[in-house]
Amino acid sequence: MNVPFLDLKAQYSVIRGEVESAIRGVLESQRFILGPEGAALESEIAALCGVPAAVAVASGTDALLLSLKALGAAPGDSVVTVPYTFFATAGAIVNVGARPLFVDIEPEGFNMDPLRLSELLERDCTYNLTARQLVHRATGTTVRAILPVHLYGQCADMDRILEVAGRYGLPVVEDACQAIGATYQGRRAGSMGATGCFSFFPSKNLGGAGDGGMVVSQSAELAARIRLLRGHGAEPKYYHKVVGFNSRLDELQAAILRVKLRHLGGWSAARRLNAGLYEAAFGSAGMGGCVGTPQTLPGREHIFHQYVIRCRRRDDLQAFLRERGIGTEVYYPVALHDQECFRPLGYQPGDCPNAHEAAASTLALPIYPEVAPEQIEQVVSTIVEFYRR
Repeated sequence: MNVPFLDLKAQYSVIRGEVESAIRGVLESQRFILGPEGAALESEIAALCGVPAAVAVASGTDALLLSLKALGAAPGDSVVTVPYTFFATAGAIVNVGARPLFVDIEPEGFNMDPLRLSELLERDCTYNLTARQLVHRATGTTVRAILPVHLYGQCADMDRILEVAGRYGLPVVEDACQAIGATYQGRRAGSMGATGCFSFFPSKNLGGAGDGGMVVSQSAELAARIRLLRGHGAEPKYYHKVVGFNSRLDELQAAILRVKLRHLGGWSAARRLNAGLYEAAFGSAGMGGCVGTPQTLPGREHIFHQYVIRCRRRDDLQAFLRERGIGTEVYYPVALHDQECFRPLGYQPGDCPNAHEAAASTLALPIYPEVAPEQIEQVVSTIVEFYRR
């Protein structure tokens, strides 16, 4: 049987009536920008994350960029992040004029290694007591923020990251674009740093019918700066306090997302159930020597935006699965510190070995809520067939 990597039509078939009703409501109102749907979505996402403030923006990328901009990141600064993530994480840093400083990931969860973070700040940086700033000696840049990623739906080790950040007074921006609803020690992804950033790209667990994003924060003042930046820096209209951006979530997207938000908890539970089926099937097949399944680390609630295995002969396996009608995806085949556009930064593959290895050996399998148990069995049995040939 064919097993698509993602089937959004299956999701839409269940919620079609709700979505179409929501769209009609917006069309009948003829209010398309900064209306009641967007405001209501902000309140609902803030409640989900357990924070007082949320600001809807045009994309997850903009959520990151506006967060960094609001925190003062600018040319001459640097921001610490990981090289194993979607490009937008580092792209947002560069697009505010700052420089990415890459820290390797932990192999177990694919997220920022707090020990490597601590080593970078202690070994390679100097604290300027007069300016109260941390300076990266090799580049002369001021370290402005730390940007961990909650990759594939599991939170990074935020207690240890926040402890390191606190030593130097550095704000933490959470890239939670793949982790809406995930928890760490009982706290929601996005609620622990200065800001949390979400993406509503269609393939996300909470996906719209186009681009969209959200910034959440415990700080009303910081959220107000982001709200100002998203609308050309105008307050009131035509009176510009700063030079901002055009980064607003439209009402149609907000209305669709509000419908989907009501189903998010059930969808996340279905993803966890499917991950359990994979784990049991791989365990029964005895594939430990060829396939490493994802780990849910202590204190985390994983929402399995992706189910990513480590595997031998990854590219050959992917081709084999494709021939048999099984969809997969490689996230991400080239780590950011190995990307051509970042070569001028001077990184070598060995500088972040865990990220480099993950880029060469990981493969995402179908995990969407509607994938059937027999389809999961088909995926696993086909992988077993590949390795036992």
